[in-house]
Amino acid sequence: MSDYGADLFKGTAWYYSRYRPLYPSSLIRFLVNKFSLNGEGRLLDLGCGTGQLALNFNHWFEEIIGIDTEPEMLEEANRLSNDNRVDNVTWVQGRAEERAADWGSFGLIIIAKAFHWMDRELILEILYNSCDDNGGIAIINNENQEPSIWQLKVNEVVKRWLGDERIAGNSTYTPPKERFEVTVAKSSFKNVERHALPSYSYTWTIDSIIGNLYSTSFASKRLFGDNLERFENDLRSALLEINSAGVFTEELSVSVITAMK
Repeated sequence: MSDYGADLFKGTAWYYSRYRPLYPSSLIRFLVNKFSLNGEGRLLDLGCGTGQLALNFNHWFEEIIGIDTEPEMLEEANRLSNDNRVDNVTWVQGRAEERAADWGSFGLIIIAKAFHWMDRELILEILYNSCDDNGGIAIINNENQEPSIWQLKVNEVVKRWLGDERIAGNSTYTPPKERFEVTVAKSSFKNVERHALPSYSYTWTIDSIIGNLYSTSFASKRLFGDNLERFENDLRSALLEINSAGVFTEELSVSVITAMK
């Protein structure tokens, strides 16, 4: 398990809350139905980032805990919850390994696009012990789609400026060796299922593509140093060659792995 250090998402939170595509309402409906949510109990969002997903559940639980290692992410989460007048959510900085002893138990625990950064076997053991007797977990990711021409061009330009290896904090990214549902099936959780939700079309502009890149661990603003403006000009030129209007579409699809205690 790689240790990517404390600065993995340093400087990304402002872009994360503004340029990451929001999860579709179909995901919320799916989880409400799957786990028979009724406004009672507690939700844990582990690796909550800027908190947008957790905030979608404020009417479906009595209490929500969002935990993340990055203080800038939690500052944005706190801003968003204040702006939306959500008062049943608490944002906590730290790791599950440090916080589990005093966070109590939950009816549902969600991990959205963060499981790959974690010590997965250890986390699953911690979460199993943190679930209510009839509770469960949901691990949420975007389905991998075949990249379009414009996405290949974005990858090409990023690599031109940052190198071929995907930077991750103080190291390079090591992808998981097995599918998440296989890892979950080896844990104490039962009834492991994988669900693919219907795909939907998402529209990008050049500005939102750049903003989304700056929300990532592998292309955050600080990694470009003095080359930031030249990188942006390079990427804008390359994308405008593909579409002079500067508008691009992507088919997004969300997958959910669910399991019960």
